[in-house]
Amino acid sequence: MEPRRDHVERLVRQLLTELRDRTKARWNRVLPVGDYLSDRWEKARYLGFGEGTSIYDSSLVMGNVRVGRHTWVGPFTVLDGSGGLEIGDFCSISAGVQIYSHHTVRWAISGGRVAPEQNATKVGSRCYLGPNTVVAKGVTIGDGCVIGAGSLVLRDIPAGSKAFGTPCRVVGTADASEFGSSPP
Repeated sequence: MEPRRDHVERLVRQLLTELRDRTKARWNRVLPVGDYLSDRWEKARYLGFGEGTSIYDSSLVMGNVRVGRHTWVGPFTVLDGSGGLEIGDFCSISAGVQIYSHHTVRWAISGGRVAPEQNATKVGSRCYLGPNTVVAKGVTIGDGCVIGAGSLVLRDIPAGSKAFGTPCRVVGTADASEFGSSPP
């Protein structure tokens, strides 16, 4: 039995080496193993997400999560839909973003006597959430918002806002012309 296992391990390593080399040559990237073996668009279809949406294999998805069309969900993200999570169309959910619809603070400090709290969370359409942003349960981010990297979003963000910080605060209006060329 052991020689067969060794043979299979060699074949898997060979396949992964070939996939890694091809990806590095084509896009100059090196990925986690699962992202070589899965298709981001197929995973999104499997989850029932909208047309043209992609989500990395390294992303964790729990509960009732709905994502619209042409949204990109980056690697190492957490989409917690245990209390309901909705993300709109044409969003960019950057690497490391965590979006929650529950928390267990009272459960933990009560020694399990209080149930975890749940509340639906929503990200509108045409939103950009910068790397490592954390969105707390029950928050609504309106359409057309830009949330800066590393932000902790504890309160609703009105549509069309540019916001960042810990805690996240609105600092202006999100204007597409400020971020480079305008959309077609």
